[in-house]
Amino acid sequence: MREEKDLLGTLMVPDDAYYGIQTQRAVLNFSVSGQTAGDIPHFLWSIAAIKQAAAQANAQIGALEPRKAAVIVTASQEVMNGNFAAHFPIDVFQGGGGTSTNMNMNEVVANRANELLTGARGYDAIHPNTHVNMGQSTNDVIPAAMKMTSRMNIKHLLVQLEKLEAVLADKSRLFADKVKLGRTCLQDAVPMTFGQQFGAYRTQVSRLKEKLTEVNEEALCLPLGATAIGTGLSTHEGYLPAVYQWLETLTGEKYRPETDFFDGLQHGDFYIEFSAQLKKIAAFLSKMATDFRIQGSGPRAGFNEIIVPAVQPGSSIMPGKINPVMPELMNQIAYQVIGNDVTVTMAVEGGELDLNVWEPVLLKALFESCSLLSRGIPLFIDKCLKDIAINEEVSARYAEESTALATVVATLFGYQVGSRIAKAAYQQQCSVKQVVLAEKLLTPEQADYLLDPMNMTDPQKSTAAIKRYQTEMNMS
Repeated sequence: MREEKDLLGTLMVPDDAYYGIQTQRAVLNFSVSGQTAGDIPHFLWSIAAIKQAAAQANAQIGALEPRKAAVIVTASQEVMNGNFAAHFPIDVFQGGGGTSTNMNMNEVVANRANELLTGARGYDAIHPNTHVNMGQSTNDVIPAAMKMTSRMNIKHLLVQLEKLEAVLADKSRLFADKVKLGRTCLQDAVPMTFGQQFGAYRTQVSRLKEKLTEVNEEALCLPLGATAIGTGLSTHEGYLPAVYQWLETLTGEKYRPETDFFDGLQHGDFYIEFSAQLKKIAAFLSKMATDFRIQGSGPRAGFNEIIVPAVQPGSSIMPGKINPVMPELMNQIAYQVIGNDVTVTMAVEGGELDLNVWEPVLLKALFESCSLLSRGIPLFIDKCLKDIAINEEVSARYAEESTALATVVATLFGYQVGSRIAKAAYQQQCSVKQVVLAEKLLTPEQADYLLDPMNMTDPQKSTAAIKRYQTEMNMS
């Protein structure tokens, strides 16, 4: 152990640690969740990238000695490469608006930079605050890093949504001629195809991608340069354009400063919007998963019209039982994401006065949601969606026997006649077609083309069938 000092006194720090006393205090204060900033994909990378760009910018404008900037750049790059992952031990939950995480980065970079410059760790040549944190504040570094992290995580999620969209498009084409009974209010409705069902899913994913892409563009606006409360206090002349220039060189992204730094530090509507898109994705996935659970229920006392792939035995007591575990997984992911959205909303609402200090819980909630979706979607595709199948015999029977086929009868003969035919079919436990033929409302040939469930799934075919009937009956 080694002894370090700060304004509160002294504290022992592990001798082999690249972090220092402020990190050690945070470890002792905040160990509640077992998760650290390093568990959030790309977050530490983003903070280190800011430190590197700041050092380069400060050197460019003459505020920082080139040799000191050079070792800060090298040390930051090593952190970005993952070399010091074990030296970021602070819990993701913490007070102080992320100050502990920012100082953790400053201390690690400073110790390593000092080591590169002098051969020994410590702050003799490179100080965490004076040099590594030059022109910065926790208040602009952490939210800027959060937006950069958002952009990288959103890009990964968009890739998964593209894969989901492609699989749904394939299923829509594959199931284009597989008829099923539509249902509203969990009751029998008119026929449709499984292709139309999966096509609707694909369209929804396409819209979700579009909205998430819009949010991703908003993530390019950073509060970096605002420092403590938006005034830019402690930055040197020329720093602001230089730091964004270097950040673009480093990341390849065209990051730009917020139009109003005071707004950027106080208001977190970006996070509400980001979380809202994650919630929408989760709600859709859960809805689709529930559809599969209902349609795959049975196999003898349920719908049994689709076959959800079996991936594991379903019961410790009932032999042969198979549960829809992958759809159930998606439901649970959705419940967590939707709960996280409430957390994000409250954390943004609580950003009192001149700074929102709730970045730690925003980080935890947002990127847990993003990771759950990014990891859950490929599992759902691989273990459920790509091999989902249709029980064609059962589905076709449901469509043919539905009393909702009386809708066509109502179109031809009026709603009262249609209702009477539907009621008779239900009471007699037979099909609408059988009742229509028994009452001689239609000829067998007319019943065949008018009451064909597949024809009813296509507006053009159903319209043509009714027109054909009207022509045969000399109806205007």
